[in-house]
Amino acid sequence: MQGLRVRQLTIDGGESPEKRIERLIRENPVIILSRRACCMCHVAKRLLANVGVHPTVIELEDAEAAAVVPPAATGSPAVFIGGVPVGGLEGLMALHLGGRLVPRLREVGALRG
Repeated sequence: MQGLRVRQLTIDGGESPEKRIERLIRENPVIILSRRACCMCHVAKRLLANVGVHPTVIELEDAEAAAVVPPAATGSPAVFIGGVPVGGLEGLMALHLGGRLVPRLREVGALRG
């Protein structure tokens, strides 16, 4: 995807995949747990890119997603802002259409200004 920034993720060999995902959610202001070839995941990434945010994206296979996505994360993709699940594309769009997305992104340091 054009404009997508890739960030080096640290991997601790002693971590379980679930613990690694939990840590990454805590460490990154905006994270998307995405599935390959998921159109809703693509739209969520584009929306965030259009407002100027380059989220950390973890691409998961369906079986992986079922095993490692935290239970509090509902919807597809699983979007977290400031370590808090906002839901899937529907939750992200609700924040955006309600005028709360950009202020929240600024609050967690994902956007300047």
